[in-house]
Amino acid sequence: MLFTSYEFIAFLGGLFILYYILPKKCQWVLLLIGSAVFYAWAGLRFLAYIGITTVTTWFAAVRIGAIQATGNAFYDAHKKEMDKDARKAYKAGIKKKTRVWFLACLLLNLGILAVIKYTDFVIDNINAIFSAEISFLSFALPMGISFYTFKSMGYLIDVYRNKAEAQGNLAKFALFVSFFPQIIQGPISRYNKLSETLYAQHAFDPLQIRRGLLRIAWGFFKKLVIADRLLVAVKTLAGSPEEYQGAYVVLIILFYAIELYADFTGGIDITIGVGEIFGIQMEENFITPYFSKNINEYWTRWHITMGTWFKDYIFYPLSVSQPMLKLSKWSRDHMGKAVGKRVTVYIANIVVWFATGLWHGAAWNFIVWGMLNCVVTVASYEMEPLYKKFHAALPATNRGWYNVFQMFRTFWLMGAIRILDVYRNVPTSFKQVGSIFTTGGWGSIFSADIAKLGLTGPDYTVLFIGCVLMIAVSVVRYRQKDDIRANIEACGTVAVTAVILALVFAVLIFGAYGVGYDASQFIYNQF
Repeated sequence: MLFTSYEFIAFLGGLFILYYILPKKCQWVLLLIGSAVFYAWAGLRFLAYIGITTVTTWFAAVRIGAIQATGNAFYDAHKKEMDKDARKAYKAGIKKKTRVWFLACLLLNLGILAVIKYTDFVIDNINAIFSAEISFLSFALPMGISFYTFKSMGYLIDVYRNKAEAQGNLAKFALFVSFFPQIIQGPISRYNKLSETLYAQHAFDPLQIRRGLLRIAWGFFKKLVIADRLLVAVKTLAGSPEEYQGAYVVLIILFYAIELYADFTGGIDITIGVGEIFGIQMEENFITPYFSKNINEYWTRWHITMGTWFKDYIFYPLSVSQPMLKLSKWSRDHMGKAVGKRVTVYIANIVVWFATGLWHGAAWNFIVWGMLNCVVTVASYEMEPLYKKFHAALPATNRGWYNVFQMFRTFWLMGAIRILDVYRNVPTSFKQVGSIFTTGGWGSIFSADIAKLGLTGPDYTVLFIGCVLMIAVSVVRYRQKDDIRANIEACGTVAVTAVILALVFAVLIFGAYGVGYDASQFIYNQF
């Protein structure tokens, strides 16, 4: 069920009406039923996968919580009777019991994800390396499996670490896992945060609902007016790499950056807006990423919940694990302090970026994309002392124009790396980027040839106006550290309603659908 489909609008409207008609204590139950219907719409057979993840994670977390509670109660009652070694041994025994449940559930669910998503990728590489003819299994990929698996495993890890209490109600936990606005493309919520409003009773709040509708309308605008219109040109350019080289590669980097941003943030706007009309708050997943001055800042602003998931559940635990601490000590002793303090951080970075690339897709272009991000991140860290000296020697770098230059540089650097996502082929991607410096064609993109990309003059006009609006909204967000809705709301209810209606009319009139366009699913649905 596409967010931008008539079916979804009808589904959401019906659910919204029932939500505020039914007794408040039944609201979370209705959301659970609605989430099940939404997920079943993608295929009844997929309910088995999300069902297994839900039940096994819930059961393992409950068992872990029970072992911890019982063990801690006994420890508190008898710790005075134990010496230091006995207390240490008892705590280790509790940890060992919980670890069994934790690892079993973790391996089961990550194993399901790995088998379904990566088996054919492994088979393909085995066939290529050993000239084998192993048949592909061709598993159908359940909707949102990467998102709901990571959300569930994050919850399990938090319970294991005593950072979250186990949810004893299976139905409530099922709602956390399957909450329908998030299932397609995130954000990857943490249980402690989402549960604050997910299970609460919500009264009809006109202001909150208008805020949500405004966010939804803005998401529809970005998706249908900008992203799906620009998708036509991106497909044309990417579909004929031999024909469109040189300057056209620069053009596709620009087009895809705009399309991906409008598509992904548009979907997140709809997700967060849907949550808001039900009184449920979710984390922001993007905060003006194209205003980032370096790649490290970029990844604190782009797909924020994914980045923090990898940081909190892979990078930090790996960095301070016993094997890594031993390696760090050995490196300090044999290769010096400078190497010793870096080796564990860099290994953790490599693992995280490899996993991030693989999470995006079972293909070498995503893995190479992840490793290129790793290389740039590590290089930036190593060059930090040089940057500081450079900035100290040139006070002019503290001025606004230099900040703009840094944003411009980061935008194009990330766009060049992201070209691997456009062509989905590693050699082709590098060849196309290389053609920027060896092939001309700059005059072509400023001539009538640009009309051959599937877009007309009016299309480019709509895109230009839409991009200006997106930039203006982002500038406001960047400067005041809050979204523009606060400014609109300050003008009163009439202003909010007028902006919502204006966005709706813009989508109806200028939305990219009809002859020549294909109703496109959100890009991150594939993950």
